[in-house]
Amino acid sequence: MSGVDEVDALEQARARTQARALRGRQVSTVALLFAGYAAYYFCRANFSAAMPLLVADLGSHGVPAAQAIVRLGTVYSAGVLAYALGKLLLGGLGDLWGGRRSFLLGLGGATAFTLLFAGSASLPVFTIAWIGNRLTQSAGWAGLLKVCSKWFDFSAHGTVVGILSLSYLVGDAAARQSIGVLIDHGIGWRGVFVFAAAVAGSLLLANALFLRESREDLGHRGALPNPRNLYARERARRAGLAGIFRPLLTSPAFGLVCLLSFGCTIVREAFSVWTPVYLQASAGYSTAQAASLSAVFPGVGALSVLVTGWLGDRLGGHGRPLLLLAGLAATALALVVLTLLPVIGATPVTAVVMIGVVAFCLLGPYSYLGGAMALDFGGQRGGATSSGIIDGIGYLGGVLAGAGVARAAVAVGWQGVFAALAAVSAASAVAALLLYRYQRRA
Repeated sequence: MSGVDEVDALEQARARTQARALRGRQVSTVALLFAGYAAYYFCRANFSAAMPLLVADLGSHGVPAAQAIVRLGTVYSAGVLAYALGKLLLGGLGDLWGGRRSFLLGLGGATAFTLLFAGSASLPVFTIAWIGNRLTQSAGWAGLLKVCSKWFDFSAHGTVVGILSLSYLVGDAAARQSIGVLIDHGIGWRGVFVFAAAVAGSLLLANALFLRESREDLGHRGALPNPRNLYARERARRAGLAGIFRPLLTSPAFGLVCLLSFGCTIVREAFSVWTPVYLQASAGYSTAQAASLSAVFPGVGALSVLVTGWLGDRLGGHGRPLLLLAGLAATALALVVLTLLPVIGATPVTAVVMIGVVAFCLLGPYSYLGGAMALDFGGQRGGATSSGIIDGIGYLGGVLAGAGVARAAVAVGWQGVFAALAAVSAASAVAALLLYRYQRRA
């Protein structure tokens, strides 16, 4: 073997070693982000799963059940509003100071404010703690996407973001199941909140120690962004926030995605917060059973994310808006069936099954909006901002899922709530159709 051949062989061996090292760190990065963002949901699902306990606790202090539901719904809405505003105002921080910092901020805030909630004894402090929790958490997903864009080439974003999108569904389901077990063993709502804070705190420590901002920090070449992102079309880059926001806010397709996020988040948040109360009040399940069975929504949603992610890759460039259209239309039909359950005399199990159908039709397509689609629009330069705007506008709609759904449930019953959500889903399906037609023309 000549000297040149030996050098080539050494270079190839070095390249293979570096590729293996990069794959190993990519896997560990996904694992850290996945587990960390799943922990976020222990500090969100705790409010919903423990809602019947909170209603009972307020009742022991002389607050009627209907009034307690409305008050807690208002607290929840205040948190969602803070989350929405935080998405709009804090989401872009990941593009300015790095995604790792934003991700750790969310975990730290979730831990601290959940402990504050557990130690409080009045609605005003509940409200402050819940607002602080949701506000700091609002920076987390955009930070996660920013880190993802720095670790993976754009050709892998669909797969990687699809996997990471499972984190909030798995975390939500795991939180509800474990909280249901705790409640079944006599643990009160304060113990539930301390448990959630402990989970988030442990993942905060793990990510603070091992998560890195980008693969370049470890000597690997930089990740490649989507060459068709909105910023790649600019001939001259504008500095600062104005240069990040302008391409997004002037894109009609991006506007349609924001409208879709608004409608989908209303439906998603309504089921996320009120499923345990509905199953207890209307389906006849116990408090512990309702908390555990509410895991069907995120649990089936996780399967939906896998299926729609696989289908989206195989349907080509227009696959995601097409699946959004089909999923939202099917969601509207499933909600109509939920509306009619008392009329047809269905069993309690049927209610659980139909909640699973809604989850399957909605959550997979929904996961596209603030994930893969956000990176398609924003690339590495504006990915966090893109995700923040999409999710922020979505959660402005999600505000209605707290106090709005609570008042509707008290005034017209759960059938009226499901009818309204069916209308929202149908309107969102129309927006998905417009997005599909726009992208076909473009």
